[in-house]
Amino acid sequence: MPRPILDGFRQYLPILQWAKTYDRETATSDIVAAVIVTIMLIPQSLAYALLAGLPAEMGLYASIAPLLLYAIFGTSRALAVGPVAVVSLMTAAAIGNLGLTDPASIALAAITLAFISGLILTVLGLFKLGFLANFLSHPVIAGFITASGILIATSQLKHIFGVEAHGHTLLGLLGSLFSHLGEANGTTLWMGMITTAFLFWVRKGLKPLLISRGLSPRMADIGAKAGPVAAVAVTILLTWGFALDKQGVKIVGEVPMGLPPLSLPSLSPALWSQLFMSALLISIIGFVESVSVAQTLAAKRRQRISPDQELIGLGTSNIGAAVTGGFPVTGGFSRSVVNFDAGAETPAAGAYTAVGILIATLVLTPLLYFLPKATLAATIIVAVLSLVDFSILKKAWGYSKVDFAAVAATILLTLGFGVEMGVSAGVLISIGLHLYRTSRPHVAEVGLVPGTQHFRNINRHKVETRPHLVTLRVDESLYFANARFLEDYVLNRVAGDTALRHVVLHFAAVNEVDLSALETLEELNKRLSETGIKLHLSEVKGPVMDRLNRSHLLSDLSGEVFLSQYDAWARLTTPVSVAS
Repeated sequence: MPRPILDGFRQYLPILQWAKTYDRETATSDIVAAVIVTIMLIPQSLAYALLAGLPAEMGLYASIAPLLLYAIFGTSRALAVGPVAVVSLMTAAAIGNLGLTDPASIALAAITLAFISGLILTVLGLFKLGFLANFLSHPVIAGFITASGILIATSQLKHIFGVEAHGHTLLGLLGSLFSHLGEANGTTLWMGMITTAFLFWVRKGLKPLLISRGLSPRMADIGAKAGPVAAVAVTILLTWGFALDKQGVKIVGEVPMGLPPLSLPSLSPALWSQLFMSALLISIIGFVESVSVAQTLAAKRRQRISPDQELIGLGTSNIGAAVTGGFPVTGGFSRSVVNFDAGAETPAAGAYTAVGILIATLVLTPLLYFLPKATLAATIIVAVLSLVDFSILKKAWGYSKVDFAAVAATILLTLGFGVEMGVSAGVLISIGLHLYRTSRPHVAEVGLVPGTQHFRNINRHKVETRPHLVTLRVDESLYFANARFLEDYVLNRVAGDTALRHVVLHFAAVNEVDLSALETLEELNKRLSETGIKLHLSEVKGPVMDRLNRSHLLSDLSGEVFLSQYDAWARLTTPVSVAS
């Protein structure tokens, strides 16, 4: 095979890179990590299927093929792909909007949602559009995840109380829950509360206890991760032994045993049009969450990931979930951190985890019949409350009131209008913040620092200026949204200043000048010339100069283009008094 073709394969198949050095020691590390993650993933998979409003087995199905495919196409050595809380909630909201009641139709909608999301992610990856995720500000995403964590935890209280409750907003969920509190099942409530308390304790207290009893840190860590499995096992035994299902405790019921079924998404254009926007939002949030985790973990080992290839990895994972009876997946924070801490060296750890989940679907599913839904709800509540971080509000308030307003608006809209409205608002607010900030670029009038060749803001430093010369440092690339702002700034500055003869635009920070900005500069040059003022440019970067050379601006420029700002100063000034 020709080398260019082989290199192309390696670009899209990262497995060809790390598999070359795979050895027994690496495999041992991956298998140990896989065992720990499998123990953690089994109850989580069931719980997130419940959160998405789907049969429990779909959570297991969504944890097999996606892991295998990510091991082939993904670039992160530690990312664990599968069902996650926020995406599961978004899946529930998307399917809830369809008004379906037939379980088979609901499952088909979830499969189709995963397939559309997979296609979107894969296409974005093939066209190398991973940079689009950069338009989502981190504070806005943090606000959305915090609000989602509150919604998720609130939505699971109905299972803790053993009542029916519905709604996609915080007020709707709480109102529905309170209206049914009189129907609460005491046995379910006690089981849910004790299980929740136990799982909270397991997260912090079990590992130190096991170490104090003589276990090694590694074994104690495995024991702590097995806490949710222990809660599942004990509550199953209690429900079966005391026939608690006969006392009103709701159980999972029959979970089909066997391999994940081969499935096909719906090809209905009507269903695709109804699900497309939801799939797009799920793709965006899933990718942002996943790539953030992957980059954080990679940095700890001085490794790198490819965001564009991550899109393909997540896209194929979702397509794999769709064709094996699953629902939308992405990289999970808690599982990935556990995978990393457990010593996973390569994506093969995910493949081994998939084998473990597959064994569970073949052997353990009959044992899940008496699993109380309250136990799964407790698992979700404990997992998602770690996502709730109100400290972002305090941090944003202290640093930037604009960022605070964006975070607060995202949280309130998510809680008040539901997760889809919240994430849509988050995307729009992020883009709006970018446009707002770049449409009002920082422009500073600068002067010469005495005894140097450096120029600083006249309002911050004691510098030399000249009455016939004004230098304006533009601290932003110029494009259609901010070009008019610069024009107005310059014209306001020169208005009424009869001594002024030269205006220098200091372009050291300008990386781009688009066509709209070029036309604005041409118009500014013309208007200044009409008032007897020459327009000059200094420190124009090479790529920007290349663009300007293809226009009429430089040939029509009333002034000159200077290599450095000091050259402009030396050329255009005469000895005058120092200004404060």
